[in-house]
Amino acid sequence: MTPSFLARWLPQPNNGSRREQLRACAGAICGLLLTGLACHFLLAPDSASIYLIAPMGASAVLLFCLPASPLAQPWSVVGGNVVSGLVGVACVKWLGPTVGVAALAACLAIAAMFTLRCLHPPGGAVALTTVVGGASVHAAGFEFVFITVLCNSAMLVACAVLYNNLTGRRYPHSQQLAPAHPHATADQPPSIRLGISPDDLDAVLRQHKQVLDISRDDLQAIFLQTEMRAYQRRFGIVTCADIMSKDVLSVEFGTSLSDAWHIMRQHTVGALPVLNRARRVIGIITQSDFLRQQTMDDYHGVRYHLRLLLQRSGLSHGDKPEVVGQLMTASPHTARLGTPIIDLLPLMADAGYHHIPILDDDARLAGIISQSDLMAALYESRFAELAA
Repeated sequence: MTPSFLARWLPQPNNGSRREQLRACAGAICGLLLTGLACHFLLAPDSASIYLIAPMGASAVLLFCLPASPLAQPWSVVGGNVVSGLVGVACVKWLGPTVGVAALAACLAIAAMFTLRCLHPPGGAVALTTVVGGASVHAAGFEFVFITVLCNSAMLVACAVLYNNLTGRRYPHSQQLAPAHPHATADQPPSIRLGISPDDLDAVLRQHKQVLDISRDDLQAIFLQTEMRAYQRRFGIVTCADIMSKDVLSVEFGTSLSDAWHIMRQHTVGALPVLNRARRVIGIITQSDFLRQQTMDDYHGVRYHLRLLLQRSGLSHGDKPEVVGQLMTASPHTARLGTPIIDLLPLMADAGYHHIPILDDDARLAGIISQSDLMAALYESRFAELAA
């Protein structure tokens, strides 16, 4: 046998970190223990009946090791296990508990899960359990499914929701919609107009005609990150420190709105970082913040309302904003000196950011990058490619 033939039978490398593996193991023991104790208390306090079925161990693998899998989502777990149990009980009552009936029950359970869009591998084990589980399971019949299987599945899902979210894993991992365009129009975000779009993925997945254990939004995110990595390898890594503006104009929380506006107009800048005394960024104020006031909706009176906004009221208390801190966007998105500029593309193209403050190693303001800076850097990279 050739090495290539043997390689096809060997397991693939595990990409999960040691921490992720420990997180999954701890989640499985916590989920199964809590599910077993709760169901034992609710269903079988005298230990005379079944309160935890074996297929829950397989469900725990999916829920805590692969919480992003479409096969591990709440409807897949609860619906798949319950539907499979109902199919198994129906087969037993109709044909009796034989090996052939067990195989038929698993087959029909898979078909039912496909139809109801709740495919869950442990569901096949639930169908087998209802057929070969013994006299106590047969005697319980549909009660076994609606009480034991349903209670086990629901409790395990509840534990998975709590544990995964507490440990930094989004669950349920529902299909995310395409990012909204910052201008609220029907156009797709710029980053996917020429790249891989959800429609492209849907078309290819339909041609693939197989079940994939990964959601479409995860698949799209992986493709996007792969494209960015390939771009960096091809053109080299250009960081924020290479292209940022370093002589940055800034204001403080208590700077008057009129002073901030005059700085923007005098220096022809569209945004000013707002710093505290330690030169740490606490916000950012842009020209859009001035024009976003409700009184600016009538374009006939923009000049008049802007003059009123910039003019001090002279009151110690009031609803009218007087200083930058009352109008700024607090805790703006920032980047570090060593951040590759390719990481800023989704933020500026899709999320609508026009200016991103750049921080040094001490989290103090070191510069700022505008959309113009980013466009110029990408143009230089493209020009260098054509020249080569």
